[in-house]
Amino acid sequence: MFIRDLKDCEEFTAGDNSILRELLHPDKEDLAIQYSLAHAILKPGQTSRAHKLKTSEVYYILEGEGLMHINDEIQRVHGGHAIYIPPDSMQFFQNTGKKDLIFLCIVDPAWRKEDEVLL
Repeated sequence: MFIRDLKDCEEFTAGDNSILRELLHPDKEDLAIQYSLAHAILKPGQTSRAHKLKTSEVYYILEGEGLMHINDEIQRVHGGHAIYIPPDSMQFFQNTGKKDLIFLCIVDPAWRKEDEVLL
């Protein structure tokens, strides 16, 4: 059995300027998974940096609200929403709320630095 506690995961600022903690990654643990899972926070009033991934990504919003930008589309999102981001899509988040926008990021196949382009 493998269990990872969020508080034991190193916090760092990701390339898109969100605060990230990587929970699961097949390159860092002996796990039979193809995806990676991270916990992210975007502070009130902040906008993440636009970027593209060569892989697909899913965001699941735990708390907060904001605007999700994918290519030319913009949608208001909040806790409980799952967002699919197709490969090679320009994406960024705006936190329009008064509290942290907290979300999970699932990248499939697993996130790799060379698969991300910051815009």
